Amino acid sequence: MDKSLYISMTGASQNMKAQAAHANNLANVSTTGFRRDFEQARSMPVFGETFPTRVYAMTERPGSDFSQGALIETGRDLDVAVEGEGWIAVQAPDGSEAYTRAGSLAVDAFGMLRTSSGLPVLGNGGPIAIPPAEKIEIGSDGTISIRALGEAPSVMAEVDRIKLVKPDNALVRKGEDGLMRVEGQLEQPADAAVTVTTGFLEGSNVNAVSEMTSMLTLARQFELHVKMMRTAEENAQSTNRILQIS
Repeated sequence: MDKSLYISMTGASQNMKAQAAHANNLANVSTTGFRRDFEQARSMPVFGETFPTRVYAMTERPGSDFSQGALIETGRDLDVAVEGEGWIAVQAPDGSEAYTRAGSLAVDAFGMLRTSSGLPVLGNGGPIAIPPAEKIEIGSDGTISIRALGEAPSVMAEVDRIKLVKPDNALVRKGEDGLMRVEGQLEQPADAAVTVTTGFLEGSNVNAVSEMTSMLTLARQFELHVKMMRTAEENAQSTNRILQIS
């Protein structure tokens, strides 16, 4: 069978994976703090005893776009947006430390500070617990202050501080749960240089027009690969007929 069939197959396979990545980006165009994913593949020559004559499509580790999304003003005291580079540390469902930019926070019935997806927010000594309070304020450095029940408006007490980290983006990888982690599951130290803005949320950094354009381009490429596979099949059938005649 013509080897071009396998070459076209690898190209079509990578096109399908790229389409899935762009479709996921487009589905999260309105998700708070979402970082769009890149689709990556490269042409890899097949080396053998002679010079390489065939080039296959090979998958590479995909990455994420860490550029900042637009800030959306909400005016809510527990909404925070990380300024510039940095992440909010949260406790993943498996108990490990993970990172997110989704800063829509809330206090549950047990006084635990959680993200909109229900993940506990980490502080200086683990998950942050907030006593009953009339008012909660979050400072630019992540410090959480409360006015306890029955206290005067001017009396604010510091409870904890949100753990803000700034790992090397080259080591940050997105998991299947959408949370960011550092290679090797290494916990990062708090970085005092990372700040947040209260009353704002960071939107997704996905550009819907760009994603749609990429999906159309990939669809045309996929059609070309399928056409090449059909051509290889027709060539194989023609060869078989010639051999039968001879």
